[in-house]
Amino acid sequence: MARIRPFRSGDEPALADICLKTADAGADATGVLDDDDLWAEIFVLPYAARHPELAFVAESDDGRVVGYIVGAPDTRAFEEWFRTEWWPEHGARWPKPAAEGSRQDGILLYAYGRRGGAEPYGDEYPAHLHIDLLPEAQGRGLGRELIATLIEALRAQGVPGLHLVASSDNAGAIAFYPRVGFAPLPSHDGAQAFGTTLD
Repeated sequence: MARIRPFRSGDEPALADICLKTADAGADATGVLDDDDLWAEIFVLPYAARHPELAFVAESDDGRVVGYIVGAPDTRAFEEWFRTEWWPEHGARWPKPAAEGSRQDGILLYAYGRRGGAEPYGDEYPAHLHIDLLPEAQGRGLGRELIATLIEALRAQGVPGLHLVASSDNAGAIAFYPRVGFAPLPSHDGAQAFGTTLD
């Protein structure tokens, strides 16, 4: 039986591996991009670095990290920090593509384009999250428990609302979030956003 615990320094390689193994709309993204490292540098490691107090992991009986949730309490502030501090340092090895000629180019253009205030629902739902579980850890209530743990931590900080964005191709995620209290929000093509109030 897995348990939920706070993130701690040294978990980063496990988080990066889980991110990679679930990044392709919930499936293993190994080899999808030219550089497998890119997924974690955008979607999980900056959160653990900026807000370790809002990062939690699911740990199996044998001590392996099999899932995580990370969050940012103020999306606008986080995206500005990503743009001005994290990405100039960590993204320097991936130059900005001139055009979207590949899936990696598209993800890089997304990273280079991140900025505060880009999402229309950021005022009502200022926090956002990323959650991933390895297939072996799915279907056991761990996703629900991770979300409840993060929501409790966000409420303690006085955060009024939380949102997330899932790929439209990730049918499992789109079915899951309404079951844990999230409502669909107006979304971009190829994605589905969800939000929940915390007060």
